[in-house]
Amino acid sequence: MAENRASADGTDQVEGVPCWVDAQIPDVEAGRRFYGELFGWAFEEAYDSAVWALLDGDRVAALTPKTDGRMPSVWTVYFATPDARALAGRIRQAGGQVVTSPVEVGEGLGTAALVTDPEGAVFGLWEAGSHPGFGRRHEPGTFAWAELYARDTEAANTFYGGLFHDALFGPGAEPDFGRAAVGEVFAEMMPPHFVVHFRVEDCARALSRVGGLGGRVQVPPFETSYGTVAVVTDNQGASFGLLER
Repeated sequence: MAENRASADGTDQVEGVPCWVDAQIPDVEAGRRFYGELFGWAFEEAYDSAVWALLDGDRVAALTPKTDGRMPSVWTVYFATPDARALAGRIRQAGGQVVTSPVEVGEGLGTAALVTDPEGAVFGLWEAGSHPGFGRRHEPGTFAWAELYARDTEAANTFYGGLFHDALFGPGAEPDFGRAAVGEVFAEMMPPHFVVHFRVEDCARALSRVGGLGGRVQVPPFETSYGTVAVVTDNQGASFGLLER
């Protein structure tokens, strides 16, 4: 699969470029302490009890409270689109599902939806309003990569290649979205899913900090074509990747 392209500040996005991430967790205050210490994030109130995570004043993520305690604590990647409803319809036609229909977020911030690919991997759609997405990316403490772990990588190529063709195969592509087989990193029985990666300067040091903050290592460091990666969970069970370029 080719790679997406996007500007550093989230502007001039092609449909299908990862443009935002958020964590759905039971305790936002605990999340503020964990991620503030880990990545140096500051926080400000956002919408519906969610908070913006800021790095040097720029929005880099959001922490949102889970509305259903039966659901897992997760990080979700959102892909840019000019029309969330139209894209949700194309996803259905391609064999995916719409988990949460497009809905306006906050007061004109944008329109969001949650969907799945045909294998059940969940991702988000973001139709920007006043909030375009990342204020920073590809630097320490910010989004650096989204990796899809699929059972059938050729089916994933077909689905995402058809859905986000311009973003994946257009000129000037930059590496921020890829895919691999589930069994390459995780147990074979784990369902297909996305892992959001945040860039760090020193993976070993970041892992030590994760443990000191109450998180744990899910997958020890391993080498990829895009850098050294470790998969960890925060102190509430939400998993994410640490990427040292």
